[in-house]
Amino acid sequence: MPRLSALRPLLALFALLLSAPLWALTQEQAQQEFAAAQHAAMAASLSGPRTLTLADQASLELPEAMVYVPAEETRRLMQAINGDYDDSLQGMVLPVSDEEEWTMLLSFDPAGYIRDDDAKEWDPDDMLNSLKEGTEAANQERRQRGIPELEVLGWAEVPAYTASNHQLRWSATARDKGSQESNYTINYKTLALGREGYLGVNLITDTDNVNRLKPVAGALMSQLHFQPGKGYDDFQEGSDKVAEYGLAALVAGVAAKKLGFFALAAAMLAKYAKLLLIGLAGVGALLRRVFKRQG
Repeated sequence: MPRLSALRPLLALFALLLSAPLWALTQEQAQQEFAAAQHAAMAASLSGPRTLTLADQASLELPEAMVYVPAEETRRLMQAINGDYDDSLQGMVLPVSDEEEWTMLLSFDPAGYIRDDDAKEWDPDDMLNSLKEGTEAANQERRQRGIPELEVLGWAEVPAYTASNHQLRWSATARDKGSQESNYTINYKTLALGREGYLGVNLITDTDNVNRLKPVAGALMSQLHFQPGKGYDDFQEGSDKVAEYGLAALVAGVAAKKLGFFALAAAMLAKYAKLLLIGLAGVGALLRRVFKRQG
């Protein structure tokens, strides 16, 4: 297995986090599972270019400069980090270059068809206040689970909806409550609405790099295409499931609920991603050499 030794500092960092009551496993068991999840992610990773199928809903053209970790290995890795198994995750995308430090988590939520009428009327300030209130309410659960409480500071990307391709993007700046950190983790969200729910790309980076990397997320989203019959315009009124909320609630309500889900994992993946990327880049380079020999 190429360059596994590069992951040892990340494993040591992970061990320091195990004092939190988030994990029911012992420290040794949790560390072993994290190492196994890392190993599985590296072994299963696939290099671009290739066409990926996400949740039987859409195809994604993965470029040559990126590596994809399949859904099950991504879920296992995230569960090893934060203790939650999230079956909405459809995989993880990382850059091949070890000079880059970012991660994209892919997901699908079968929420149903989300009406977009309210996009013309929403007030970003009101949405931000709702997001702050929802995050504060969710802090009680975070305290009980040993996860640091969060505070929402503002928008890194004001919510914007493009009706032509039914894509919604936004990013709230949030950090641990009471922290004075100026360069903190950013979750830059882009959602593509479909007939049966929405596909999401969550770019995990930091405040210093988010503006530079927004076009990277945009370029990947441009390569996402719903399967025939699964697109937003394929909706059948009267027979298809309709979500109980609109776009504004998706940002301000659902986002507040999920904002802390990746909080601990995001901090690790973004701030210490290079150690993981070194290993995955080695796998990606190896796979490309194999494919070229077979071509």
